[in-house]
Amino acid sequence: MTATTVDINTRPDGTLVIHPYGVLDAADAIGLRRTLVQAIRHTRPLRLVMDLADVQDLDPINLGTLAAACHLGDDHQVAVFLDHSSASLADLLAAAGVPRHRLRHIT
Repeated sequence: MTATTVDINTRPDGTLVIHPYGVLDAADAIGLRRTLVQAIRHTRPLRLVMDLADVQDLDPINLGTLAAACHLGDDHQVAVFLDHSSASLADLLAAAGVPRHRLRHIT
């Protein structure tokens, strides 16, 4: 991802946490998609959390990618959650098709 730094770690309970920083724009779309698909299809954690606390903005492609990740997770029995988004970002994610129960800790 070009203008974005991403931390990826695993919690003791097996939850995989992806924590991007900055702006996720169209240049980051392929990297984000690959990361999510690799995590969901191959790593297959019990839970995958996208920590959006430090994401300043998402473009429409990445909004759709996060919505698709929730559905892909359902297909592969991985619970996908989007944590710590702003209220405006949560509204955009919901409009893109992310189920509201996947949005947690909205600031």
